[in-house]
Amino acid sequence: MVTSLLSTKAQNGLSTSKDLEGFEDMCKHCTPITPVQCISLCRLYRLKNELRNLRNILNNPSYMTDFFNVLKNPLRLRIFQIIVNSSCTLAKIHQELKNSNIKQSLHTINEEHIRPLITIGLITELTGKYSTTLFGTCIHKNLYSFDVFIQKLPPQSECYEETLIQLLLLGPKTCEEIKQVLSPTTVSRTINRLATTGLISIPANRNYIFFHKSKRDPTLEKLTDSEKKVYQAIPYEGIAADKLAKLLGLSQRRIYVHMRHLKGKKLVFTKKIPITYSLTNSGQKLAVILQNISQNVEETWHYTKYMTQQQPTRSYLTKPLITTY
Repeated sequence: MVTSLLSTKAQNGLSTSKDLEGFEDMCKHCTPITPVQCISLCRLYRLKNELRNLRNILNNPSYMTDFFNVLKNPLRLRIFQIIVNSSCTLAKIHQELKNSNIKQSLHTINEEHIRPLITIGLITELTGKYSTTLFGTCIHKNLYSFDVFIQKLPPQSECYEETLIQLLLLGPKTCEEIKQVLSPTTVSRTINRLATTGLISIPANRNYIFFHKSKRDPTLEKLTDSEKKVYQAIPYEGIAADKLAKLLGLSQRRIYVHMRHLKGKKLVFTKKIPITYSLTNSGQKLAVILQNISQNVEETWHYTKYMTQQQPTRSYLTKPLITTY
């Protein structure tokens, strides 16, 4: 029950307070003989202490960027998996990697892989052993298939790609809508990267200006045979100039000349339909993973915010320790 708190979606601040107030009440009625028993045996104490420690980590404005950059490393994920399976020393991790034919020095494993995982709060070190935090356990549950997509994302970035993928999970977006979330100077580059790796799709038809018939009666105007032919070929839903040119066997230049005349006679109007970008099937799968992870981090942040506002008082009595949670 204690561990599931971090993976329980908090709808708002009230639900967070309610959950943790219930745990505080459990603490008040728990009577360990000594503080050592509380610290060493109580998982609730571990949770509360971990939330307080996580507060400083999650308060970093660039935390989510650092978080995803740490995870976008296959070897780092492999080491995280080893630690998730069981608490182990650096030497054991080194041996596990050697058994998988992965050759890394102890220094490299520690500095380039374990330390970053500690920095983002997924693992912790105690008496020379590394173990997963409760937060790390919850994050690990959401990392299914994430390693498949690592190569499709830039290893060190500002995470514009991750942001855009999660945005498109809400539905197709135009370039202008994307610019409301990402910096306009990065949008084009980010879209091209994701399109190249097959995570988002770009419409094959890049035209966005379509010609439509107006409601004006064409018999009121004097049209040439060519203008009549062009006007009659315009479908109800509109058509782009290049498609109309292919349909009639004319050049696009001639189409634009006729359209200019038809617009002057108020028989035709143009309508701009912006290009929209959407996720591919692969992008959809990655977007769900990223969204679940982001929600998990946000929910944990709400819990840490509540815990840092609390100043619990404890009294240790001479009654046996009762661990029912």
